[in-house]
Amino acid sequence: LEEKKTMEEELKCPVCGSLFKEPILLPCSHNVCLACARNITVQTPDGETPVQSRASGSSDYDYLDMDKMSLYSETDSGYGSYTPCQLKSPNGVRVFPPAVALRHCSLTCPLCHRSVSLDERGLRGFPRNRLLEAIVARYQQNRAASASACQLCDRNPVDATVMCEQCDVYYCNACQQRCHPSRGPLAKHRLVPPRKQPPATARKPATCIDHEAENFSMYCYSCKIPVCMKCLQEGKHAKHDVKTLAMMWKQHKCQLSQALNGVSDKAKDAKEFLVQLKNMLQQIQESGVEFEACLVAQCDSLIEALTRQKAKLLTKVTKEKEYKQKVVRDQITHCTMKLRQTTGMMEYCLEVLKENDPSGFLQISDALIKRVISSQDQWVKGALEPKVGPEFDLTLNTDSLLQTILQLDFSVEAGPGVPAAPLLQLEKCCTRDNSATLAWRVNAPPSSAIEGYILELDDGNGGQYREVYVGKETVCTVDGLHFNSSYNARVKAYNAIGVGPYSKTVVLKTSDVAWFTFDPSTAHRDIALTNDNQTVSCNSYDDRVVLGTAAFSKGIHYWEVCIDRYDNHPDPAFGVARINTMKDMMLGKDDKAWAMYVDNNRSWFMHNNSHTNRAEGGITKGSSVGVLLDLTKHTLTFFINKQQHGPTAFESLEGVFVPAVSLNRNVQVTLLTGLELPKNIKQ
Repeated sequence: LEEKKTMEEELKCPVCGSLFKEPILLPCSHNVCLACARNITVQTPDGETPVQSRASGSSDYDYLDMDKMSLYSETDSGYGSYTPCQLKSPNGVRVFPPAVALRHCSLTCPLCHRSVSLDERGLRGFPRNRLLEAIVARYQQNRAASASACQLCDRNPVDATVMCEQCDVYYCNACQQRCHPSRGPLAKHRLVPPRKQPPATARKPATCIDHEAENFSMYCYSCKIPVCMKCLQEGKHAKHDVKTLAMMWKQHKCQLSQALNGVSDKAKDAKEFLVQLKNMLQQIQESGVEFEACLVAQCDSLIEALTRQKAKLLTKVTKEKEYKQKVVRDQITHCTMKLRQTTGMMEYCLEVLKENDPSGFLQISDALIKRVISSQDQWVKGALEPKVGPEFDLTLNTDSLLQTILQLDFSVEAGPGVPAAPLLQLEKCCTRDNSATLAWRVNAPPSSAIEGYILELDDGNGGQYREVYVGKETVCTVDGLHFNSSYNARVKAYNAIGVGPYSKTVVLKTSDVAWFTFDPSTAHRDIALTNDNQTVSCNSYDDRVVLGTAAFSKGIHYWEVCIDRYDNHPDPAFGVARINTMKDMMLGKDDKAWAMYVDNNRSWFMHNNSHTNRAEGGITKGSSVGVLLDLTKHTLTFFINKQQHGPTAFESLEGVFVPAVSLNRNVQVTLLTGLELPKNIKQ
């Protein structure tokens, strides 16, 4: 029913806003009621063209200093008169009462604004769109038939026996007595018999405009209109390229059907896109609530002086949420409107395809095909993509403030002659991937010169501290830390007299996921690295190994290797290894590497030169191989093109592992890191 309502927009006259009555087809392929065509026809003096003005606040068509006139209709024998319509139609087109007819008249299409001059035949020169007229009649019959049923029956509605003129509702006897009794405030309502469906009238065969006694039998390919035999024998189409009406009818129906299939797929995508947008509204609401809760928790953990700033930050979050919701609502409105127009056009086209009138079909098929193709083009790439995401691009950074709070402590006085506690320079302390950089200084120099500093870190899990640096430098970078871990760091100075007190503790958090490249310092000499050490190739026909710059001992890590070049013959291998694995043979040949080697058809897992778990399915150029190292479960799993390949490859992995690849000169790969964990992991 909703789709039928959307098609109703296709069946309404653009001038009067009502269903078409005696529609005529303009040269621009748009339609207008015959009576409305008379109303918007204007007269112009000899040698002038019609003028139209569009003032601010006026309707689309204000014809200034022009009068309307009635021209030939299908039953007129000359200039006649007509009954003036209202001063302004429902669509805003202003009309004027008729005046004395002048010699030259023109009509402007209310949709595309193209003007056309009328010849001596007047409106009879425009063909009557009998196909559209038949669809309107069938639509009215279907609407009347559905309206004649009781509108309150829950199941199996029966025919209505009465209709309330005030409520505009159809009732059967049972529903009328139950829901609309003739007593109380309803006693004054008038119940009348339901409107009867008008009988269907037989459609007259379409005849030639120039030769009214002749039926259309051919199609002029040059003028793109149906013609009769007399038009070919004695008319202007005598030398034109013509084809049979039946052949062109089938050809245009096929073209329209093919174009309709394309726009139907786009309409289906648009419906799914609307569901996605509506779900996103809820996701944005949930994300907003969750984000506000986190923000409140962070602000409440600080001192009372942050209360005002907390309110300001909450306002920003609310504005961001309202902005995202507004963008999504606007996108929903825009997409709904376009989908409604497309659905209506599709329903109209389906009704046109049901028609068996070749001439009537061919009158409108060219324009309709172009319109359907144009409608398909409006769903350009990006039209069905959300303009915003449910996530909030806001980050509250409290690290520096939190570090200051953590450093609040009682002063510890140094012993006589020993260095004072160093002061960590928080603005210079930072982390990158699984490395941490710390900097410090000493304010008051001791009586004896400082000989060096001792930097200590815990294990990233609140455990005991261990020395990671001893020396004279005041800046130190510590590599090889665990990802997604928080380390406590402290430093102290020493001299010939003794060791001074510790500095305040600083907390440094490493990256959640690993970002790394291939390591040129440990790669075999035949390995060639490009693209900032992310792309690797080999100069040898023998397999050579290259390692990554990251080392993992705990956590869950996932990376991919994209196959840039592959000739379907070699067996590249992917996996993890110890730092001292052999570099001049295939990965997995020794006991210090765990790998999957694969060709274009199948793969095997290999460790210590032992081959296991052959699996069908290989790689080609453009494939991606994923490696999932789960040191929580101590397992290694492989993926090809985002799908898990085979079972879990290796278990009981303990120790420190680095990403590794082996390849020869027929292969080139590129490393992709910092990826989200795959979702389709087999249990």
